Amino acid sequence: MMSGVPAPMRILGLAGLIPFASLAALVIAGDDPIRQAALRAQIGYGAVIVSFLGAIHWGVAVQTPALAGWPRISWGVTPSLLGWVALLLPPLPALVLLTAALLTALVSDEYSFGGDDPRAWFLKLRRLLSIGAILSLLATLIGIVVEGAP
Repeated sequence: MMSGVPAPMRILGLAGLIPFASLAALVIAGDDPIRQAALRAQIGYGAVIVSFLGAIHWGVAVQTPALAGWPRISWGVTPSLLGWVALLLPPLPALVLLTAALLTALVSDEYSFGGDDPRAWFLKLRRLLSIGAILSLLATLIGIVVEGAP
């Protein structure tokens, strides 16, 4: 399933899901002070990860300047702006925004790295990590809706 994905990327990428899943569990099962802290941490971590996904496109453009067109570079800064806005919002809309941003970033990467792109192996990792992060954010969202936002 992850053939062709370099081991450091696979290991660190999968480890990056631990905070998403752990924080979701704490929001769902923790007592109120823990839930509040975990919710803030989940939104912050989600914003950082979303920002990282935009930076990938700048990295590609740095390596291959011919790919530094307006669409790629504009998209490259968009996730950072979305993550920043999420930090300014109440929890419910912040989680919705981050979930949508992760999904949009995945669709963008499917378009950017699919087909004959020599970096197509990257999509294997991106799909798995995006699904894990999105499911964790959705679990957090459900947790605050069911239990009431802290």
